[in-house]
Amino acid sequence: MASEATVLTVDGPDGAREVRLSSGSRMLWPEVELTKLDLAHYVVEVADAFLAANGGRPLSLQRFPGGVDGEQFFSKNPPRGTPDYVRTATVVYPSGRTHPQLVLDEAAAIVWAVQMNTVVFHPWPSRAKTSDFPDQLRIDLDPQPGTDFDDAIAAAIALRGVLEEAGLTTFVKTSGNRGLHVFAPIEPTHEFIDVRHAVIGAARELERRMPDKVTTHWWKEERGERIFLDYNQANRDRTMAGAYSPRALAHAPVSCPVTWDELESVRPENFTIRTVPERLRTTGDPWATMQSSLGTIDELLRWWEKDLERGLGELPYPPDYPKMPGEPPRVQPSRARQKD
Repeated sequence: MASEATVLTVDGPDGAREVRLSSGSRMLWPEVELTKLDLAHYVVEVADAFLAANGGRPLSLQRFPGGVDGEQFFSKNPPRGTPDYVRTATVVYPSGRTHPQLVLDEAAAIVWAVQMNTVVFHPWPSRAKTSDFPDQLRIDLDPQPGTDFDDAIAAAIALRGVLEEAGLTTFVKTSGNRGLHVFAPIEPTHEFIDVRHAVIGAARELERRMPDKVTTHWWKEERGERIFLDYNQANRDRTMAGAYSPRALAHAPVSCPVTWDELESVRPENFTIRTVPERLRTTGDPWATMQSSLGTIDELLRWWEKDLERGLGELPYPPDYPKMPGEPPRVQPSRARQKD
C-alpha cells in the first residue's frame, strides 16, 4: 500500500514549489502529539528567520526515521534523489578529506529536509563559499550536574562583557535544552584554528573572573559544579543546533534566539514548535541585525598569545580528531595519575 502523502506549496525566490511530504501523520513527538506534518508547517512559518541564521552554510541533518525516541543518524552528504534546488558545497573535514555537504537556501529545501525525517539542523559557522573561514564565533555554555539554566544565564551575561571588551557584538539563544549559545559575528578572515584559539582566549578570561562558576576543563571529572565553556564547538566540522532548529526532546523545544534584555526572564521550555512562530510574528527576530555587526578576533588572539607567554597552551581536542600541534595528551587525569 502506498504511504499517505501531502503536497505542500512553498513560496521561494523563483516562485512556488510543490514539495511532497510522505507519512505526514507520523508522530515525531508523541508526548505532545506533534507530527511530521506539524514540523513541516513549523519550518515554513519560521523559514525567513531560519534561513537568515542557517541558510547558505554547510549543514548536517540529524534524522529520526521513527520519531525522536527512536533511531537517529547524521546526514552530511546529499542523499540519492536530492532535488536540484538543494545546493551542495565542498568542504574540508578535520582528516583533510573533502566532500560535498548540503546547503539550504530556500523554504522548500527545509521542507525537503523534513521529508527526509530531519528534526535537528546543524549549520557550520562559515558560509558555503568561504567554508574554511568562519564568520561566527560561537561559545556553548553547558551546565554541568549541580548547575542549571540560571547559572548559564549569569555566565552568558559575564561572557557578553568579556567579548565586548574584545570589540565584539554578541547575540544569544537557548540551546533548546539546559544551556545557552553565545554568538559573535566576525569577519571571515581567519581559519578554524585561529577562531578556536580566540574562543579559548575569551573562555580563559571569563574563567579567571568567575573561577567558581565556569570552567574550560575538558575532562568531566575536573569540571565540578560549574558551567563548561565548550571551546571545542569552535572546531572544524563541529556544529550545534541552529537558530530556530527543533530539538529531539519530548516537549518539542526549539533553539531560540532571545534578546539580552529578556534573557534573565526566559524559560527555555517555553520555546517550542507550537510557540515560536507566534513569537516571531509578535516580537520579531532578535538576530535580524547579526550580519551587520561583524567584528574581528584580533584582540582575542592577542589574549591567546598572552596566555601562551604565561605557559597556558593548547587544550584537548575531541577524541575523533587527529592529533593536533601542541595538544596535551588525551589521557583522563585520574588515569594519568594511576600510570605515574
